[in-house]
Amino acid sequence: MTLKDSADAVLAGLGGIRSDLEDVYKDLHAHPELGHQEHRTATRVAERLRNCGYRVQEGIGGTGVVGVLANGEGPAVLLRAEMDALPVLEETGLPYASTAEATDASGRRVPVAHACGHDMHVTCLLGAARLMAAATAAWKGTLVALFQPAEEPGDGADRMLTDGLTDRVPHPDVAFAQHVLPYPAGQVGTRAGSFLSAADNLKITVHGRGAHGSAPQAAIDPVVLASMIVVRLQTIVSRELAAAQPVVVTVGSVQAGTSGNVIPESAELLVNVRTYDDETRRTVLAAVRRIVNAECDASGATREPQIEEGTRFPLTVNDDVVTRDVSAAFTAMFGERAATIEVQSASEDFSRIPDAFGTPYTYWALGCIDPDVYQASRERGTVAQEIPVNHSPRFAPVLQPTLDTGVQALVTAALAHLGKPGRMSP
Repeated sequence: MTLKDSADAVLAGLGGIRSDLEDVYKDLHAHPELGHQEHRTATRVAERLRNCGYRVQEGIGGTGVVGVLANGEGPAVLLRAEMDALPVLEETGLPYASTAEATDASGRRVPVAHACGHDMHVTCLLGAARLMAAATAAWKGTLVALFQPAEEPGDGADRMLTDGLTDRVPHPDVAFAQHVLPYPAGQVGTRAGSFLSAADNLKITVHGRGAHGSAPQAAIDPVVLASMIVVRLQTIVSRELAAAQPVVVTVGSVQAGTSGNVIPESAELLVNVRTYDDETRRTVLAAVRRIVNAECDASGATREPQIEEGTRFPLTVNDDVVTRDVSAAFTAMFGERAATIEVQSASEDFSRIPDAFGTPYTYWALGCIDPDVYQASRERGTVAQEIPVNHSPRFAPVLQPTLDTGVQALVTAALAHLGKPGRMSP
């Protein structure tokens, strides 16, 4: 049986479950949950996996769920989807838009929305898991369906691993994940090697001397100091790195003072650094520290700055051989809709899971924007201005063909590595 035969056999059932999967997606979209709070989502995932015959473990790392389906001798394939949403007020206007609120980790009441597409990832994996369970004659091996909590805060994978994930599921021979991105729906994009950036988050506190706003001579103004740091940090990319070196340095937050006529004692900056190799990462982080310290010296700061390291996302480096095999399988399945994609400056914690197993992996992009809308915007030259990106309050994948394509991609990648002897050629 060829890969095409296996895929045809498994995906023959997609039409019969499409409507149900669309309902699942709409339900998940309307009921988003923040990281480590995915109790409703996890319960529904576990129930559906059990109904398909999977051996299910719940509560791994808090709210993580894993379903295992053993189907004879053969390799083990791990498919992963993340479940959490974002503290974003949805503005999509969809009939199933979220109106949810939740209390975040700091105790604040915030709006919640699936503004990154994790609801689509969960639905696609549930669909793939269901189809694979219904067509076990088409493949041999073990399928591990992993639903991870808290990708957004960056510690969901680590918590599952700390909770003994590597001892609780079969050792996978290969691992896969996908993510919706603002490209035309129906497209899938693969890339060997570095694909998603590493990300370092820093909290920087600089100290001045407070005074009345009418007496700046009596102060060391931390607002001016912070402003100089913001401007100077932009020169790391523009003046210290080669033009072809992909690096992003973002100051996402500056907090200081409470009144217009009071010069405060200190200012706080939240900085995000994204890089694609360890050497560049070290260079950029060292430059950040150098600039912060130098600007504090230049301003006569009363104390040394505090530079605290926060969440770090690892580099996502797709295995060359695995990516080659998956790309070939995608080309056979999707034709011209499968292509090589450029490196992305987004970050993920998925790679921590296969790295902990010592397992090769590949991670691909799934287009999710209405193709006609995208093409019209492209012809106007306004894609960056008009097409909502992940984390935007206006971001939501078009339901179809995104859902079908995501299910097909997971099934195709899994079947490229699961099967009877002699079945692997497309």
